[in-house]
Amino acid sequence: MEYRTLGASGLKVSRFAIGTLTAGHDPAFAAVAGLGADDYRRLFDIAFDAGVNLVDTANMYSSGEAEEITARALAGRRDDVVLTSKVRMPLGDGPNDGGASRFHILREVENSLRRLRTDHLDLLYLHQWDGVTPIEETLSALDTLVRDGKVRYVGTSNYSAWQLTKTVLRARELGLTAPVVQQMYYTPEAREIEYEILPAALDLGIGTFVWSPLGEGLLTGKVRRGRETPPDTRQGTDWPEPHVVDWERAYRIIDKLSDIADAHGVSIPRVVLSWLLRRPGVTGIVLGARSEAHLRDDLAALDLDLGPAHTAELTDISALPAYYPFWHRALNATDRPDPAERPFLNGFTR
Repeated sequence: MEYRTLGASGLKVSRFAIGTLTAGHDPAFAAVAGLGADDYRRLFDIAFDAGVNLVDTANMYSSGEAEEITARALAGRRDDVVLTSKVRMPLGDGPNDGGASRFHILREVENSLRRLRTDHLDLLYLHQWDGVTPIEETLSALDTLVRDGKVRYVGTSNYSAWQLTKTVLRARELGLTAPVVQQMYYTPEAREIEYEILPAALDLGIGTFVWSPLGEGLLTGKVRRGRETPPDTRQGTDWPEPHVVDWERAYRIIDKLSDIADAHGVSIPRVVLSWLLRRPGVTGIVLGARSEAHLRDDLAALDLDLGPAHTAELTDISALPAYYPFWHRALNATDRPDPAERPFLNGFTR
């Protein structure tokens, strides 16, 4: 296993994290969940044996049940891992049952600690931006948790570049605990974070972990051009994500993934993960495997080198349009590139 420091912190984390979205039996998560503590105990065995040291969960997964299952599956091994959870999403219908207010954050972290049977979280993500709560209040609440020893590090998830930048710089300005990592959606089909978000993170010294690297089931190999998607998969149900705006482009990418996978004698997911691991700014990936076989296959992506030719083919076919100001900068101002944008400028020349 390869390890990276988490952003500008001194914390070492594995390139892969084991996610727990598939834990629990809440009907709202029926399309993705269903695994219990025994299932996760075995998945943890495999992941930890491979060197994974990061476990990712959230208070909203199966309405808290995923955290309870995570605790049971981790029994006796809690101190051996970096344990992550998230806060912000609504957990009820009350006016304070969601958001990033001091009231909600402090209350829900206490609830997460109780469900996870631990006295601290190693990393707490803000699961989404809160456009109502002043950022100073949110940062003060997070700082309180860190000072009280209930949280070690903080991060953001699903933030735009300006939201991430505002959060980090305001925290630094006030001398409060600042985020060291973000968790974002990123796949060969969904490369939008390359426009602004990844360059911002690189400039700020923020690490990036990728969630749902297989596009919430879109890039598993089961969604194919001209074929019916199996009904026992997430994309075979009425699951609303991901937001695909160009299905012809998506199928071209899937076709190319299939060709590259065949050339290397591996699965499509392994190709996707190998490509993502080597993208600029990516610290690591959260794996959401539902079975032992899938998890072992995902972990093997660490050892897959696609080579320059196949890497370029996948990168080129999945390139996004060069929206303004990227096309203008790429055409007229590449004489003085910023180190944070340099890895992405070549992708905006079309």
